[in-house]
Amino acid sequence: MTMTNNKPTLYTSLSPALLHLYDLNNAVVVIIDVLRATSTIATALYNGAKCVIPVDSVARCIELGRRIDSITAGERDGQIAEGLEYGNSPFEYPESFIRAKTLVLTTTNGTKLLHMALERGAGQIVTGSFPNLSAVCDYIMDQQLPVILGCAAWKDRVNIEDTLFAGAVINRVKDHFSINCDSSQMAETMYIKAKKDLYGFMRDKNASHYHRLTGFGLEKDIRYCLTEDIANILPFYEDGKLVVHTR
Repeated sequence: MTMTNNKPTLYTSLSPALLHLYDLNNAVVVIIDVLRATSTIATALYNGAKCVIPVDSVARCIELGRRIDSITAGERDGQIAEGLEYGNSPFEYPESFIRAKTLVLTTTNGTKLLHMALERGAGQIVTGSFPNLSAVCDYIMDQQLPVILGCAAWKDRVNIEDTLFAGAVINRVKDHFSINCDSSQMAETMYIKAKKDLYGFMRDKNASHYHRLTGFGLEKDIRYCLTEDIANILPFYEDGKLVVHTR
């Protein structure tokens, strides 16, 4: 095996429960919560939101909403959280509604993982989903820094859709990184098998989150969140909020 010391490393953390195994300092950490937090964040920013403030509790979301002029939104277990006006569906944030507004968002898994990455000293934090796949790939290749693909999973249990997204990223960027990481190899292998029909793969493999959201009548959300590059901007975390990264 040839040495690739000149290439930065890339690792995949398949669950927040595994994040502590990776060195986040000086790394770009990609927060992945395909269904639906990171897909919704990309969509809101793509549609002109001023910023998205990710918070890790409903109480904090409500409190911030009282203090600043903003839209408070979030979900717990796939449904709009009690005390909040809006949920975690990308379809709730069209341009006509969200342009120039601040969205304060809390979700079961994604915003929690973002705060964990912050606490562990992440060098940079961006968010990734199929709707902004190309923007994520272009950015991490450009930076030439170590990368951690952080899957939000579901309450610490590994899930199919976040693993698929990690695999999609790896499939595109692997020549630019040194990848000695079994979870990355597994993610890419699964993505290659699934890529012709991600929705069908989720359905056929009986994916838990597919069932959860389908049970709420959210098939349209699932299909949107598995569609590449329909909100192709890069949400970048700085000063407590996610904004569109500009070169």
